[in-house]
Amino acid sequence: MTSSDATTDTAPQSGKKPTPRPGRGLLKVVGVCAAVLALIFAAGKLSLLPGLDSLFGEETHDRSGPAVLKSIQDMSAYEAASGNFQVVVDLEKDAKFLPDAVRGTRTLFVGAGTVGASVDLGKVTEDGVVINEERTTAEIRLPHAVLGKPALDPDRSYAVSKQRGILDRLGDLFSDNPSSEQAVNQLAVRHIGEAAKDSGLTARAEKNTADMLKGLLGSLGFERVTVRYGDDQG
Repeated sequence: MTSSDATTDTAPQSGKKPTPRPGRGLLKVVGVCAAVLALIFAAGKLSLLPGLDSLFGEETHDRSGPAVLKSIQDMSAYEAASGNFQVVVDLEKDAKFLPDAVRGTRTLFVGAGTVGASVDLGKVTEDGVVINEERTTAEIRLPHAVLGKPALDPDRSYAVSKQRGILDRLGDLFSDNPSSEQAVNQLAVRHIGEAAKDSGLTARAEKNTADMLKGLLGSLGFERVTVRYGDDQG
C-alpha cells in the first residue's frame, strides 16, 4: 500500500476580525490629545483651573531701549494755574463718488488733557522792581501770563468707536495707518487749546502769582507789595 502526502490549504476561520491599520490608530490618538488640550485651554479661559494661567497665559515683554537725555532747559516761568479739559472728537473722512460703506472712516474719540498758565519771572527788568529806602513797600511789574501747550493724557484718552469702509479695512490688513490716530490726537489738542483761551486760566495764573509774591515779600518784612502786569496802571 502506497501513501501519498496530500497538501491541504487551511481556510481562514470565519468571524475573525481583520487587523486594524496602524494609520487609523494614530489618528485616534492625535484626536484624543487635541481634544484634551482643547479642554485644558477652555478650562484655563473659564478659570476652572487657576493653575493653568501661568502655563497658557499671555506674557508682556518690554524690550524698549533706555531713555536718552536730549537737552536741559533752565525754567524761569512760574506755573501758577493748570486746567483739566475733555473734548469729544468726531472725525469723518469721506471719498468722492463712493458710499461710506465702501470707502470712508469715522472715528469717535474722547481726548483728555491739561493746559498750564505761567508767568515768566525771568523777563522782569531792572526797573520792573521798585523798593523804597525803608524796604517796607515794593512794586513789581511782570509780563502777562501765557498759556502752555496742551498735553494730552493717554491714560484718560480713548477711542469710543471707529467705523471703516470695506476698502479701508482691506488696506489695514496690509499696512499700519498711524496717521488716523495722529489726526484725532491733533484735533483733540487743538480743541483743548481753544477751550483754554476762554477759560480764564491766564487771569487765574496772574492772581496766584501776585499772591505768591506778596506772601514771599511779606515774610521778608515788606508791609505793602504791589504787583502789576504789562502796561497795567491799577
